[in-house]
Amino acid sequence: MADLSTEFLGIRSPNPFWLASAPPTDKEYNVRRAFEAGWGGVVWKTLGQDPAIVNVNGPRYGVVYGADRRVLGMNNIELITDRPLHVNLREIKVVKRDYPDRAMIVSLMVPCEEQAWAEILPLVEETGADGIELNFGCPHGMSERGMGSAVGQVPEYIEMVSRWCKQHTRMPVIVKLTPNITDIRHPARAAKAGGADAVSLINTVTSITSVDLDAMSPEPMIDGKGTHGGYCGPAVKPIALNMVAQIARDPETHGMPISGIGGVTTWRDAAEFLALGAGTVQVCTAAMTYGFKVIEEMTEGLSLWMDEKGYGSVAEVVGRAVPNVTDWQYLNLNYVTKARIDQEACIKCGRCFAACEDTSHQAISMSADRVFEVIDAECVACNLCVNVCPVENCITMEELAEGAVDTRTGAPVSSTHADWTTHPNNPAAVKAAE
Repeated sequence: MADLSTEFLGIRSPNPFWLASAPPTDKEYNVRRAFEAGWGGVVWKTLGQDPAIVNVNGPRYGVVYGADRRVLGMNNIELITDRPLHVNLREIKVVKRDYPDRAMIVSLMVPCEEQAWAEILPLVEETGADGIELNFGCPHGMSERGMGSAVGQVPEYIEMVSRWCKQHTRMPVIVKLTPNITDIRHPARAAKAGGADAVSLINTVTSITSVDLDAMSPEPMIDGKGTHGGYCGPAVKPIALNMVAQIARDPETHGMPISGIGGVTTWRDAAEFLALGAGTVQVCTAAMTYGFKVIEEMTEGLSLWMDEKGYGSVAEVVGRAVPNVTDWQYLNLNYVTKARIDQEACIKCGRCFAACEDTSHQAISMSADRVFEVIDAECVACNLCVNVCPVENCITMEELAEGAVDTRTGAPVSSTHADWTTHPNNPAAVKAAE
């Protein structure tokens, strides 16, 4: 079996799957259950200063469901821990003592004042925790108090607080970034400039998931009122993958360790984050939906896939896809594919025809007996038909050589653009012309 053990900032864990700072990591009982189930590490739910935070005593979560009631996204309005600081610190210490081989990261959020950080850091260090994560991402409740994403949206503050923390602790410092920003590279650069050892992302996306049309209030609803919360789960994964890749590709942050967060539900999700540069992945919604034992499927699936591909360690996967992430202008416009329909697999539902005829390029024909065929001359290879077809692999995209012949019309198939080697969108061609 492939070796899933991971080293991140010198912190070793038996696998790259960590529980994110959230309700599942709020107390000793939960974390012990998580470690017994097989999680490689946890980021303890965000600690703040005493007096403790007061959370709402009502619904805290809003959910977006798929057609089969599968959880696609979860919104929460819960704040940081509402348990006394000394209780959390005591529990962190005993759990780390009992599970020395697991990663124990402590999430922190205090006012943007050096003294506040200088006071809490030695207390966390005394627990024996492996590192800290600065919560600069929470978009609700705490941001209105000048913390969370209110800090994460200002690169100068990120750099300043990161520098304070590096001055006042020996522990590795991870900066958790908010996605509620125009360009994720700027806060990542600021974290690096401040001396932070790594970044984690993404935190939750500002959201209102639904409105109660009887009460005319956002949900979840507290005594007739609602507020925006933080959105997470499978729905945010594409946003997270892009932002992780942006940081991994950025020359100014290239090589900076990344802990990937956002919709990790299966081993495949984790592998995708690793391939785009993440050294570990953090999970929340999947654990809250399916329980801690979901880790068994994640670790087994990742291990089997690594064996199949010949990867001996997690480190061999990290960043493998980054060189193939490029800007649009570098895409090869002479690359040609066409849709192909497997007639034996086709169930004649007509969804591909309707989608293409009404909203795309009228590149699929329908006969009187409902046989659907691709018209190569009209097909621009958008693959909309592949995406809407309810039968997996019934419609596929076939790569064609330049000058190939359309089997229906006998006409040559070519790119819709001029030769890419001389195309004005090709930077190499522009440079050659100069």
